[in-house]
Amino acid sequence: MPETPHETLFRAGDNCWRYEMTQQLAIAIDGESYFRAVRESILAARHRVMILGWDIHSKLQLVRGEEDDGLPVELGALLDYVASNQSVDVYLLSWDFAMIYLLERESFPSYTFEHKTHSRVRFELDAAHPQGASQHQKLVVVDDSVAFCGGIDLSQWRWDSSEHRPDDERRVDPAGNAYQPFHDLQMAVDGDAAAALAALARERWRRATGEELAPVPTEKRGKPWPPSLTPAVRDVPVAIARTEPAHDGRDGVQEVQQLYLDIIAAATRYIYIENQYLTARSVAGALADRLRRDDAPEVVIVMPEKTGGWLEQQTMDVVRGRVVKQLVEADTGHRLRLYYPQVSASGGVSTMVHAKLMIADDLWLVLGSANLSNRSMALDSESNLALQAQPESDTARALRQLLAELLAQHLACEPAEVARVLQRERSLIDAIEELREGEHTLQLLDAEVDPTVDELVPDSALVDPEKPLDAELFVSSFVPEDYRPHSARRIVLAVITLAALLGLAAAWRWTPLGEMLDLNQLVERARELNAQPAAPLLIMLLFGFAVALAIPLTLLVVAAVLAFGATSGFLYSIVGAELGALISYGMGHMAGRDLLRRYAGRTLNAVSRRLSRRGVLAIFTLRIVPVAPYAVINLVAGASHISLRDFALGTLLGLVPGLAAIALFADGVVQALREPGQGSITWVVGLLLILGVAGFGLRKLLQRRQGATKTPSGDR
Repeated sequence: MPETPHETLFRAGDNCWRYEMTQQLAIAIDGESYFRAVRESILAARHRVMILGWDIHSKLQLVRGEEDDGLPVELGALLDYVASNQSVDVYLLSWDFAMIYLLERESFPSYTFEHKTHSRVRFELDAAHPQGASQHQKLVVVDDSVAFCGGIDLSQWRWDSSEHRPDDERRVDPAGNAYQPFHDLQMAVDGDAAAALAALARERWRRATGEELAPVPTEKRGKPWPPSLTPAVRDVPVAIARTEPAHDGRDGVQEVQQLYLDIIAAATRYIYIENQYLTARSVAGALADRLRRDDAPEVVIVMPEKTGGWLEQQTMDVVRGRVVKQLVEADTGHRLRLYYPQVSASGGVSTMVHAKLMIADDLWLVLGSANLSNRSMALDSESNLALQAQPESDTARALRQLLAELLAQHLACEPAEVARVLQRERSLIDAIEELREGEHTLQLLDAEVDPTVDELVPDSALVDPEKPLDAELFVSSFVPEDYRPHSARRIVLAVITLAALLGLAAAWRWTPLGEMLDLNQLVERARELNAQPAAPLLIMLLFGFAVALAIPLTLLVVAAVLAFGATSGFLYSIVGAELGALISYGMGHMAGRDLLRRYAGRTLNAVSRRLSRRGVLAIFTLRIVPVAPYAVINLVAGASHISLRDFALGTLLGLVPGLAAIALFADGVVQALREPGQGSITWVVGLLLILGVAGFGLRKLLQRRQGATKTPSGDR
């Protein structure tokens, strides 16, 4: 018989969108289980597959270390297979991501999915959201009959087994790089609940592309329930809650936030949370209010030891520390515990908690894409599913079993043991504390933030916004009020200086002024200088001043090699480029340092000082991978806290590889033109290949270094 709570907490139009029945409901814990299940469902598709994600990667290997069944295991190949062999229409919708995530994404996904697969496979980027927001839903819908909703994207850095072994050789990204253990969940539903999620996915597709998709006709639906997923409960209603920002004339929707607030208010015994973040002010306030009361429930929160890369750790983790301080101060009854899952104390390895789950009192379950962040409560597009059980019902027992399985995973013991201790202790915190032992366990989280770092990070309205960022808010967050009225003249001066330098760089390249830089004329003038008694000094001085005036460095190097030969031309170029860099650095130091010190405010000064600790590495990287004209980089560096020593050394180290390559190539071309023959031409072609391989190798090295140190968080 269908299990329907007598007094449901869910209210359509308030804390949920719809409340629909599912005949089967299962929870896939971690990527190994979910990816296997979603592959099974896709292979069973007969009409349509829809995938919505924050990121989607065509090279994701869905099953690993299992017996080969002869069918594709990579996502892109799998979708091509069902489109080609089963006439299935495939629709993929991925967030049109911000540029800061460029290095974390697959290159040219539109080409990979659309031009290397069957024409039935459609891939689109979703930009139908306000500035600064993201499409963060993680949905897979097969034939409108089975739907998966949770926190796991079909992307890299998501696969892991529930053992979370620190040395699991299968846990690698498509490039073969290992990453830290990763924990997340996904819910599978069918029936009317799946049909409702299908409608949600079609509406998202319409907003992003303008194309209307009709529901899958009943007679064309397959039976795509994955055989590897055993239903936890049957015939229960499921609430679907959304976050949608106000956009394009539509009002905002904050059902997920209201759902969390209502369950927190209703819980009486315990609230168990797993989440990547803990920065949402509304949820933190609700938890603090409950903890202050005499009848407060126990609150256990499992989070990552640290979030993703350096940037997130210096922003989101700092805001998390402020929230934790608020909760600790409210916890007058000592009913709060914060943990992170450690898998190896000796190796310093912990699990990246990416889940977005809450269980309360064995009566409520919330699982979906929404983090406990301000963004997920109001700004990003999210979708969550929720259950409510009757006391001592099959659903309540299933929720208690899920809690036991999750704790057993984190504590490296059996679910039955956790269930026994929970039954005996009647206290969630006491049960966890009794079972905490060994290397693989839950460790108490120290979320305290260094006060000096805390001072640098602005309010969460900027770091974790609830609405699109306003330019005035951004400036006011970094420039203290005391400094703003006096900064206009210096800012104008700095802008004019930078604009002039950029203008010169553009003029040399794209206006008639560039005719003065005719290569033959430059070579002739250089040879005339070489006849002077103080030739080397004059050449290097003129080279340096030319660099400071933003004349393209590559052109100057080629001219020097043509005029003086490879060895002398290279030496003149190195010394001249270094001198020109120092001249531009000095200009920036005189014009910009005072601006930064006196008018940019205490926050930017402190940030600049911290960045200066990696000055050599920063400058070296900018020389290897330039992101702006050479002279502009020099000027900006002079206005920062990067020391002259670090700047000079980083510039010298970064110049040598590039200038040597230019000098060798230019000299090789000259020799080939003077004495054309198989040997000289082979030398030039070989050099081109070597330079190409070296450039590719450097790119792969940087990617490997990033992957080796990455905590897989690019996702929020």
